[in-house]
Amino acid sequence: MSAAELLSIQVGHPRTYHEPPRFANRAAPWRSGFVKQPVDGPVWLGELNLDGDGQGDLNAHGGVDKAVNVYPAEHYDHWINERLVAGFQPGRFGENFSIRGLLEAEVCIGDVFALGDARVQVSQPRQPCWKLAHFLDTRDMVRRVVECGRTGWYFRVLAPGVVAAGQRLELQERPHPEWPLARANHVMHHARDPEQEARLLQCPALSASWRRTLGRRLGRG
Repeated sequence: MSAAELLSIQVGHPRTYHEPPRFANRAAPWRSGFVKQPVDGPVWLGELNLDGDGQGDLNAHGGVDKAVNVYPAEHYDHWINERLVAGFQPGRFGENFSIRGLLEAEVCIGDVFALGDARVQVSQPRQPCWKLAHFLDTRDMVRRVVECGRTGWYFRVLAPGVVAAGQRLELQERPHPEWPLARANHVMHHARDPEQEARLLQCPALSASWRRTLGRRLGRG
């Protein structure tokens, strides 16, 4: 695997919104850290997030398994063709890291990458929620992302450090080559196969939230 490049880093503090969200049965006010802006220069990456970043709903977002939201820049071409974005706009999908050179079929649960002074590990594919539909003003956005598999993923931070746009993501370890993210997405969203779900549940590098979901499906939660 050739090294991927970190094209852009985005951060944003949670904001309170006083109008009900579009396409979701939620009352106002509500909070979200979805809107993020690119930052210049080096940024400290800690165990829970990047300096200057935060999440509005810590029950669904953030935590050690979801410290960094990653999205491949290659996916923007698809959404441009779908007329949902006008061009490559880093952070438009709420991502902290916009990268080039890695896709869901090429990244596995548990992969460890060196990035600048930090070491990060893939914990799960991104699980899109209603906020993606709201901020992209597309009612069926969650369905579209799940169906096409262009989800992106999350990193947990194994070793904090300074990171910066332009650095390379160098693969250091691949303990679970049997679990590319594309396969994990298929098992979670499409297959409905208890045997495959049980195998994914047994992957020790899988995030706690996906383990809970799979455990409930299998009657173990």
